[in-house]
Amino acid sequence: MVTATGSVGESRSGAWKIAADVLDPELPVVTIADLGILRDVTEDDQGRVHVQITPTYSGCPAMETISTDLVDALTQAGYQHVDVEFVLAPAWTTDWMTDEARTKLAAYGIAPPHPRGADGTVPLTLAVRCPQCGSLDTRESSRFGSTACKSLWVCQSCREPFDHFKAL
Repeated sequence: MVTATGSVGESRSGAWKIAADVLDPELPVVTIADLGILRDVTEDDQGRVHVQITPTYSGCPAMETISTDLVDALTQAGYQHVDVEFVLAPAWTTDWMTDEARTKLAAYGIAPPHPRGADGTVPLTLAVRCPQCGSLDTRESSRFGSTACKSLWVCQSCREPFDHFKAL
């Protein structure tokens, strides 16, 4: 059996590469690997694949769609049996997002989350850089944005609203 985790230095299987390319349905500019929710992929020589994913939060409605998309992508690639498992512990954190994910979110108009402190604390967010104009003269308009994992902010400089991915 081949295990293909996201750990640095480990080889990744073909199944891992296919799973890693699945897009997040709520944030279609980032993959589930970019977000860090793809935890593990194992495959055997008989075409069976087991995928582990972690939701960004316990009530994330996108998980069923992601599961279906994983099964579809891997089945279309020729894998005979695909099983997707939701892993809840350890809980997902925005620290698992890649730098590429943060860059893609900003380019898409969503302010990426700030990294947590070295001691694991989530810093208080007093201002968020506007992804449109770069200004820090912003304010939170609503604690909930287009999805529960984002909040709605408004830039005082360019007057544009934007989502901010909450640090978790």
